[in-house]
Amino acid sequence: MEIRLRNYMEDVVSYNLDAVVRAAGGCTCETCRMDVMAIALNQLKPCYVVTKKGEVYARTGELAMQNAADVISAITKGAEIVGARPCHPEEEDAQE
Repeated sequence: MEIRLRNYMEDVVSYNLDAVVRAAGGCTCETCRMDVMAIALNQLKPCYVVTKKGEVYARTGELAMQNAADVISAITKGAEIVGARPCHPEEEDAQE
């Protein structure tokens, strides 16, 4: 059975990313999404877990609730930074 080390915060940020970026009026193209995610993750404390392939995280809900405000704040800040200076040509802008 494969055992993996994973930064759980990547999952939490990824799960919330699109909704928060849209609410902030940001672009949801892949380049901007990844830039926002990188900025947000650099602001958040990592939370490493060891998982077995296919195993559900036992503390997923608990961690998400405890960190929800910090995660939303970090993503919003990232969206503002990226929105001010996006790294894609204007024609790729996915903002609606």
